[in-house]
Amino acid sequence: MVEQHTPRSLIVTFYGAYGRSFEGAVPVSALVRLLGAAGVDAPSVRSSVSRLKRRGFLVPAKAADGSAGYEPSEEARLLLEDGDRRIYGTVPVSSEWLVAVFSVPEQERHKRHLLRSRLARLGFGAVAPGVWIAPAQLAEETGHTLERLHLTGYVELFRGAHAGFAPTAEAVARWWDLTALAKQHEEFLDRHEPVLRALQSGPDPTPEAAYRDYLAALDTWRRLPYADPGLPRELLPADWPGDRSAAVFAELHTRLRDLGARFVRQRP
Repeated sequence: MVEQHTPRSLIVTFYGAYGRSFEGAVPVSALVRLLGAAGVDAPSVRSSVSRLKRRGFLVPAKAADGSAGYEPSEEARLLLEDGDRRIYGTVPVSSEWLVAVFSVPEQERHKRHLLRSRLARLGFGAVAPGVWIAPAQLAEETGHTLERLHLTGYVELFRGAHAGFAPTAEAVARWWDLTALAKQHEEFLDRHEPVLRALQSGPDPTPEAAYRDYLAALDTWRRLPYADPGLPRELLPADWPGDRSAAVFAELHTRLRDLGARFVRQRP
């Protein structure tokens, strides 16, 4: 798994978890305080915010108190809303498949690379050159992504069943690297299951500790539902660790998210 908890990643995670609940933009002073509680120093917060601004994720705006602040751009809000459905598992797993077939002229091969990379980031598996597949519950998010990137003219999407010839479970094992996906789930468990065990056996954490632990868990977890796009359980190995990692994250979310919000709302 890619190393987590970089300043820029934590800022994106913060906006996904808490930043959209602010009345107006998040003040710069609040970003410095709240990211500081997660171990990010002020210069790193400011430089990461600047990079996210250049990338179009954040835009400057006035906070409710009139001070300078930042809020997600309209495009970033759509990305975060798509992420909510994926990260918190609110879309039921489909028994159908979504197939993306694309063709890009050679003179626009940079768009071919962009298409492949975005489909991979959405969780598609590669069937053949120009043919990618994903569980059909990703159809809406895939459409949003292709529209945002102005790539719809190169792609056709189809929904349906796998009709042969290898058993579907064997085909899935070719289309996705299940060993690598299982390792990512195990790494999440190695990092964050001990936090849950401590919560289950000890006193409730302080709001600040809950915020810090939740932000770290979410920053690790939020990539997993993209790498592992919600494949039907019957097509996965019997000892699949994704069941346990999803349960651990769900309980951490229940125990920590709202308690951590108390720390976010505190005035310095």
